[in-house]
Amino acid sequence: MREYATAPLGSARHVRADGGALFSTLWHLWPYIWPADRRDLKARVLFATVLIFAAKLATVAVPFTFKWATDALAGHGTAPVWANHWLAWAVATPVMMTLAYGGMRILMGVLTQWRDGIFAKVAMNAVRRLALLTFEHMHLLSLRFHLERKTGGLTRVLERGRNAIETIVRMLLLQLLPTIVEVFLVGWVLLFHFDWRYLVVILLTVALYVGFTFYATEWRIGIRRKMNESDTDANAKAIDSLLNYETVKYFSAEEREAKRYDRSMARYEDASVRAYTSLAILNAGQAIVFTIGLAAAMVLCAIGTENGTNTVGDFVMINAMMIQLYQPLNFMGLVYREIKQAVIDIELMFSILSRKPEIKDIPGAKPLKVRTGTIRFDNVFFAYEPERTILKGLGFEVAAGRTVAIVGPSGAGKSTISRLLFRFYDVTGGRILIDGEDIRDVTQTSLRAAIGMVPQDTVLFNDTIRYNIRYGRWDATDAEVEEAARLAQIDGFIRLAPRGYETEVGERGLKLSGGEKQRVAIARTILKAPPILLLDEATSALDSHTERDIQDALDRVSKNRTTLVIAHRLSTIVGADEILVLDHGVIVERGTHRELLARGGLYASMWNRQREAQMAREILAEVGEDTAAPNRNPPEVPDAPKADEELLPAVDAAE
Repeated sequence: MREYATAPLGSARHVRADGGALFSTLWHLWPYIWPADRRDLKARVLFATVLIFAAKLATVAVPFTFKWATDALAGHGTAPVWANHWLAWAVATPVMMTLAYGGMRILMGVLTQWRDGIFAKVAMNAVRRLALLTFEHMHLLSLRFHLERKTGGLTRVLERGRNAIETIVRMLLLQLLPTIVEVFLVGWVLLFHFDWRYLVVILLTVALYVGFTFYATEWRIGIRRKMNESDTDANAKAIDSLLNYETVKYFSAEEREAKRYDRSMARYEDASVRAYTSLAILNAGQAIVFTIGLAAAMVLCAIGTENGTNTVGDFVMINAMMIQLYQPLNFMGLVYREIKQAVIDIELMFSILSRKPEIKDIPGAKPLKVRTGTIRFDNVFFAYEPERTILKGLGFEVAAGRTVAIVGPSGAGKSTISRLLFRFYDVTGGRILIDGEDIRDVTQTSLRAAIGMVPQDTVLFNDTIRYNIRYGRWDATDAEVEEAARLAQIDGFIRLAPRGYETEVGERGLKLSGGEKQRVAIARTILKAPPILLLDEATSALDSHTERDIQDALDRVSKNRTTLVIAHRLSTIVGADEILVLDHGVIVERGTHRELLARGGLYASMWNRQREAQMAREILAEVGEDTAAPNRNPPEVPDAPKADEELLPAVDAAE
């Protein structure tokens, strides 16, 4: 973690929008508002605080200048107590008092905006730090966490959490503190300039206003939470549908997707209407409470004016001061409401931050030092769920520079092996060793740096071809990127494109064909130059012609590297040094291609099913019933036992 992830958030999982969550949230955010490592930001906080008090003093002075101007116009001739006798007339003139009123309002506005500008750096730095912390933490969480989450919902959580951080940080010093200061100043002025009755009216008004705001906001919290849940659900469904655009078109499911999205939006509409209705009730109640307080204070002053104890200027002043007090009081309601709602928005963000990574480096873990690249699975057991064991005492070794292939029916545990080797999960029993080192004892970064991966379904970043190839080794030069593309046999295709290596590949690489995406993945792995290579069904989704081209490229990449191949099409692993046949989490057969065929077991059965399916497709193609391009050269298998099975229309048995 970099410096931005240093603040303590260990108890963030306890932060909720009820039960003292406001103070808990502010407590967790304070290290970002007052960062220990940034003196410049601390200075900004202190200066902004000084400006807060200066602005509020100017704010309280505004009604006084209004009073003096009014009294001067009414002929009372009252002057500020600080004016000397020989200046009294000049200062107390209506024009001068009116100018003073305007000057104070300008000063108040300038100081307020200056404060906001000074504090903006503090607020946005806090937003940046916490957003980065959450983003980094999401990458630290396990594959299990991400498989259980919807990406659309997760990005929405990050977006709302980021906005909530900004709301809380800015409201804290720019609204809440100034409001408290102004309430105290107004109370002090009313007590000493008028009498205790005005102070009682003000305190009762503030108490009723704050109390009503508190209870009404608490009532609105449940409504807001439901609205957020509906919003997240609708956003997740929209992203899920758009990411699967082609699938929607394949099945003419536009109407079904629209109805599915509309159901989520209907729930959001209902929750939003209730949220806005409750807000209207809250605003109306606040207006009623304050208006009663305003009227009570003005009645007292009107009586005093009739009795001669107050002037018309006092009546105007009390009105101006109360109206001016309404703004920070209204902000106080807004501040409390927004912060409470922001706490709701930030709840899930904090819960993600509090979630411990399933896979962590042990204390003192050292980088993996690959000497020869020998891989060994030593009596490995693994289960995603305790009640269902996937791998049961798996044991095998891939010697340095050798190629071992793993095949088996669907659900046998083949892809689980690749996830365990990358340490996306930890084994529940046994060990996985590389050059004799348990992969749990080395850093995850060094482990994954030593392994190159070409997956079955290559997902690319929505960026250029150059960017996606360079992802294999970020410090590679343009020449090295282009050489990797040439070795992966994609350089020619790239140069034919109008923008060459700067061609955008689209969302998940959908602008490229399956073979082109696989070649990009191979080029990326070539650039990475890892000592260990993992091919996870890298050609299973390709046609026979493209498969042969990709296989040639893979053979070049795997030369002199320790290679583990998880295969779907058996024709791609005929030349492997050893083939392991996996079934229900155990190795049921092992040997070379020729040895396994001679044994006549599960591997031979799978081979013959694929071979017969290929022959069936060729026959159908010859009579014009299959539009797919056939493979005219099926693999020749010496001494292969004759298959007893009927011709199969597909190769599903090998999955």
